[in-house]
Amino acid sequence: MVAMTKKVKIFQIIFSDPSKTFYCGGDTVSGRVEVEVSEMMRVSSLKLLGLGCAKVEYAKGKQRCRQEAEYLRHETVLRLQDQPTDSDGSVVLRPGNKYEYTFGFELPQQGQLVSSYKGKFGYVQYCVKAVMERPQQPVLECKKCFEVEEPLDVNTPDLLSPAGGMKEKKVTCMFIPDGQVSLNAKIDRRGFCEGEEICINAKFENTCSRIVVPKAAIIAKHTYQANGRTKTLRQKLSSVRGNHIISGMCDAWQGKTIRVPKIKPSMLGCNIIRVEYALMIYVHIPGSDKLILELPLVIGTAGLGSRSNSVSSQDSSASMTSQSWVSLRMPSEPPSYCDVTRDCRLEQPLTPLLDDFDGDDSPIFMNAPAFQYPAPPAYSETRDVEARWHSDLLHF
Repeated sequence: MVAMTKKVKIFQIIFSDPSKTFYCGGDTVSGRVEVEVSEMMRVSSLKLLGLGCAKVEYAKGKQRCRQEAEYLRHETVLRLQDQPTDSDGSVVLRPGNKYEYTFGFELPQQGQLVSSYKGKFGYVQYCVKAVMERPQQPVLECKKCFEVEEPLDVNTPDLLSPAGGMKEKKVTCMFIPDGQVSLNAKIDRRGFCEGEEICINAKFENTCSRIVVPKAAIIAKHTYQANGRTKTLRQKLSSVRGNHIISGMCDAWQGKTIRVPKIKPSMLGCNIIRVEYALMIYVHIPGSDKLILELPLVIGTAGLGSRSNSVSSQDSSASMTSQSWVSLRMPSEPPSYCDVTRDCRLEQPLTPLLDDFDGDDSPIFMNAPAFQYPAPPAYSETRDVEARWHSDLLHF
């Protein structure tokens, strides 16, 4: 962002390492401010500011809620090397020359900053701003932003410990008890990184008369605080589902996995913006509220290396599958009709199953066995029937 005039051709900030994607606490932010003019111009001073703040702003009815928190403020006056200055410290810039002001400052140590963030109702932003002051003329400014990512290690005893819980819900129909639905779930740890697999061990029990569907999803929770008010947004990032569970039956997940998508690490150190994650294991019950169990997750920047292990295991399983597929042999001839037997009775009528309102593709009706016509007689039986029919005609 540059405020340009006819006298100024170039006024920009260039970092020493443009390829660097983010900075951490304790790193040095360095670079230069380039200035080029088309007419002779006197500059009183050139100030460099390092700024970082969190800001929340949203409407609550007719009230506008705003709040800010500052995390970085650095200010210094830049000088030109080998350039004569007047007694008041001002310098004259002439056309045809390119002037460079170098700068460098150290960010606060780890734990004092929060990671960069941009959300619907707030942001955390860091930037370097150059302010050029000129006598009896408007101030010129240019700004360049940079990303900060504070390390969040998930290799701590607290985040390596398992988490689990149990929930149950009594179901009613027109105020009449209709059994209950229960779930018991556990994960081996709470700290994960992008791309890692979360292994879920869970047991579901359905004693009500309805068909229920177990599901799991990774949920992001964004909390904004301003003027004593709190605004929360929840977002489903990825999900998996299990099989339908009919009345009186149970189902179990043994190591069912859900992958952590590409997301920002948890942000827990900001006073007005908070980003948290959770694994939501829930059961969709038609005509009733969901049975929900939430297990908190912490998404960090230092992984456990489980992603490579899961990928290698997937590769090995895929190779074994391909080998088993190659070993299959096609039958030399089609089977006889006599070998194909089907039960043609319809076990049960179509049972309605309400669709899940969260947009998943659960069916409206339960899939019932398709009606099959009786198998045709074998070829040998057909020839025997024709022979007897011709014999009966001759005797007649």
